[in-house]
Amino acid sequence: MAAFAEIGRYLVDTGASLYLIVVVLRGILQGSAADSRNPIAQFIARATNPPLALLRRLIPAGRRFDLSVIALAIIVQGVGLSAVIMLSGFMPPNPLMILVWSLLGVGSLVVNTYLVALIAMIVVSWVAPGSRHPAIFLLHQVTGPVMTPFRSLLPNMGGLDFSPILLFIVINVLQIALGHLAAASGLPTSLVIGL
Repeated sequence: MAAFAEIGRYLVDTGASLYLIVVVLRGILQGSAADSRNPIAQFIARATNPPLALLRRLIPAGRRFDLSVIALAIIVQGVGLSAVIMLSGFMPPNPLMILVWSLLGVGSLVVNTYLVALIAMIVVSWVAPGSRHPAIFLLHQVTGPVMTPFRSLLPNMGGLDFSPILLFIVINVLQIALGHLAAASGLPTSLVIGL
């Protein structure tokens, strides 16, 4: 019986993690005004449209910052976390703690997604500069808006772009802050997606 519980916990955790990543990517792509005709963006939109259609009956859709996408991410995180806790043999904590843990997990996943996108963009700029692949095009659209403020702070360095270094520093500061908030809230970091 313990094997079935562990398999169930693994499957629920994996399914919730993958879907939460897709939902977070939907929010990031929408927030950065990425090209909706991109095949990857179209897949993400199709995968998230059914639950978002239900949520948009309650929460109006925004242009860049869609509250229904944020609500869906928190719901997926909360349901996944509650299911994994129950499959582990524990009673889920009160709904307020699940909400706090879900907010911290989603925030951390967004920060980590930008970190991965930034690293991927840097590697691609070395390995395949000027590539026209849809994923690379989305990377530039996602990281461009967050690097623009840093580029305006730095003087012209003769073609060298040091804005990713400043963004890395900000991302690390956010990760440290979220880690301390998670520890202060008693968050079971091994169970929360994104931490």
